[in-house]
Amino acid sequence: MRERYRHIVDMSDEDKERLRKFHMDLNTAVNSDNPANLKSCLSSYILNNKGKVMTMKLPTFPLPSPEEVRVHRFMEGCTFKSVISCAGGMVLGGVFGLFTASIDPLSTVTGTETVTTRAVAKEMYSRAVSHGKNFAVIGGLFAGTECALETVRGKSDILNSVMTGALVGGSIGLRAGLQAGFAGAAGFAAFSTLIDYYFRHM
Repeated sequence: MRERYRHIVDMSDEDKERLRKFHMDLNTAVNSDNPANLKSCLSSYILNNKGKVMTMKLPTFPLPSPEEVRVHRFMEGCTFKSVISCAGGMVLGGVFGLFTASIDPLSTVTGTETVTTRAVAKEMYSRAVSHGKNFAVIGGLFAGTECALETVRGKSDILNSVMTGALVGGSIGLRAGLQAGFAGAAGFAAFSTLIDYYFRHM
C-alpha cells in the first residue's frame, strides 16, 4: 500500500507548502460563492504546477470471469426469479396452512367421526399442501410476469406492478367466471401497487 501511494506519503516540504496554500485559496474561492473565483483558482493552480499536479492511483479491480457473468445473467433471468418466487410461495403457503389448521384443525371432520391425532395431522398436512400450491402458483406467475414486463418495457416502475397484478389476478379469477376475473384483476392490481409504493417510498 505504501508503495502504491508513495508519491503522497513521501511528500516534500515544498509540496506540502504548495498544497497548503492551494487549500487556503480554494477555501477562499468557495466561500466567496462566486464560480468565477473558483474557476480562476483551479486554473491558476493547474497552469502554474503542471509538473507538480499529483494524480491519485486508484486500485484496480479484476473484471468478472465468463463463468461469473453467466451466473449473474442466469440469476437475473425471469426463469430463476419465477422458480425462487415459486419455492418461496410454497414455503410461505405451507406455513400459512399449518397456522390455519392450528386455529381450526377439524373443519373437514364431521361430527360422527372420532377425532384422532392421525386425523388432525392429516388435516394439517392437507391444508399445508393446498395453501403451498396456491401460494407457489401466485408467486411464480407474479414474478415471471413482472420480470417479462420489465424486460419488454425496459423500465422498473410502479406501472409494472399495476399491470402484473391485473394480469395475474385476472387470470386466476377467470377460473370462477368473468366477474370474478375482473374482481381479481382489480384486487391484485391495487394490492401490488400499494406494496410497491410502500417499498419504493418508505
